Amino acid sequence: MLFINFSNHPSKYWDDKQRKASHNYGELFDMPFPQIDPNASNEELKILAQDCVKKIASLGDSQSITVHIMGEMTFAYMVVAQLKKMGIKCIASTTERKTTYNDDGTKLSEFSFVKFREY
Repeated sequence: MLFINFSNHPSKYWDDKQRKASHNYGELFDMPFPQIDPNASNEELKILAQDCVKKIASLGDSQSITVHIMGEMTFAYMVVAQLKKMGIKCIASTTERKTTYNDDGTKLSEFSFVKFREY
């Protein structure tokens, strides 16, 4: 069983609760989420998504892979749709957000992991 963390949040920065929850899905492997150009066309995103899906699929049998995917939403949707067609389970992490405001108006948000949820 392989648990691929396909996000901009390396697992070495996860809290113990999230790391422990990931063990339910298999051995943890970080795969960096690509930087998505906000001006990229849908065609460019489709090509990038296909490349990422090929890399993910090459890591094991589709029934033994779970992908934690968090990132730019339209690209993530393209990847999730392709992976699900291949029988690869895709999940997202849910969090609680605690937001505070400083006197100068700057906002500070802290996120606490709650659970993984399947797409």
